[in-house]
Amino acid sequence: MNPATEARQILETLLGQLGFPAQIEEEQSAMGPVLQVNLENAWGLIGENAERLEDLQYLVNRLLQKKFPDAPKVRVDVAHVREMREDEMLEAVRAAAEQVRATGQPMQLPPMNSFHRRMVHQLFAKDPAIKTHSREGGGRLKRLSLIPRDES
Repeated sequence: MNPATEARQILETLLGQLGFPAQIEEEQSAMGPVLQVNLENAWGLIGENAERLEDLQYLVNRLLQKKFPDAPKVRVDVAHVREMREDEMLEAVRAAAEQVRATGQPMQLPPMNSFHRRMVHQLFAKDPAIKTHSREGGGRLKRLSLIPRDES
């Protein structure tokens, strides 16, 4: 059994035990495997600010790593909510970058988890005008800064 299929079975078991019968589809994205959950009461599973969705993804990956230590991280999405939230976040980052381009002044972004910080770093990796900087230390959520490339 491959890791994505194992992750799907783990997620089906967890959701069944929690009383959320759902259909789960395996998808591939540029960032790796995605388990897309489709169910009637999506918001009951997602939670306010998607905290339950984050917790569920964490559990699936922890259990998957027990069986497949080298498995890629699996993303769990419900009704494409994670995908929509990430699109909105990247649009806000692009708008902030336009402000940095226009003013020449660095801008600090809101705190982000490591996955979202990596998305932002990749977005500007080849940008000729903007670079990103992430401070060392701190907790799970850290702030990135958008900085004009010509500035030190």
